[in-house]
Amino acid sequence: MTIGSVADHRSREGGAIIYPVYSRRSGGLSIGINLFPDRKLCSFNCPYCEVFPFKTDIVFNPEIMKAALCSAIREAKENGIQIKDICFSGSGEPSMSPYFIEAVNAVAAIRSGLADDAKLVVITSGTGLQNNDTFEFFKTASLHPVNLNIWLKLDAATEEWYRFMNRSKIPHDELIDCIKKFSASAAPFTIQTMLCRVKGILPPQDESAAWVQLVTELAALSRSDKSGSGLRAVQIYGKARPASEDPLAEAIPATILEERSLQLRLSLEKAGLIVPVEVY
Repeated sequence: MTIGSVADHRSREGGAIIYPVYSRRSGGLSIGINLFPDRKLCSFNCPYCEVFPFKTDIVFNPEIMKAALCSAIREAKENGIQIKDICFSGSGEPSMSPYFIEAVNAVAAIRSGLADDAKLVVITSGTGLQNNDTFEFFKTASLHPVNLNIWLKLDAATEEWYRFMNRSKIPHDELIDCIKKFSASAAPFTIQTMLCRVKGILPPQDESAAWVQLVTELAALSRSDKSGSGLRAVQIYGKARPASEDPLAEAIPATILEERSLQLRLSLEKAGLIVPVEVY
């Protein structure tokens, strides 16, 4: 694995379990952790997904993960490259792995001392919040000493757009209820939202308005205990990588992303809430 060979955020090179990638949202080098090196396994089936269907005979092994991560961190340091974060993403929904909690705790321990300045991130659909144990782990791990940065996807606020964007078997209303409950727990988290065309269709106006209203509500819920925790930021981003179903999903002009971000900023300001809104 050669970290220096990764040219930009569209490339994934390296091992099946540990892989370096230059990330737009991280702002530099992110070391990815893939809990599903054998196949794609996700609770969502998004048409914009960059993970192509595949199957291998590679089995996830926590010891291999730990050794490969230590090696990747040392290699980055030897090349003078700053590690922005260590991120659980890979070939599916991380919380679906039976190794998820063990892996997060192990990586947190490795980061301490070897890469103290690197954030620890999980990119999640939020569907794991339906499980009480996972819900409680997310809530606890988001705080010191693990400080897990939870990047929670919220692509759709309406049932109709959810069917377009995420195509999940999990009922939309149940998922939103879980996200609201998590927000009310005041655990720190970030919302990330993909905006793109699907079947040539842009997110309709009622979807955009419902999304702004929902995110504003989540921000208010997360501030209910006045702790200053809860919703840390909102990331709005566009399609930048090829997907197996292209051209079903298509990139849209940056102006549309900026317009959505402005709508949200105005709504948050009106509600007296301060939450950074970032566009990628």
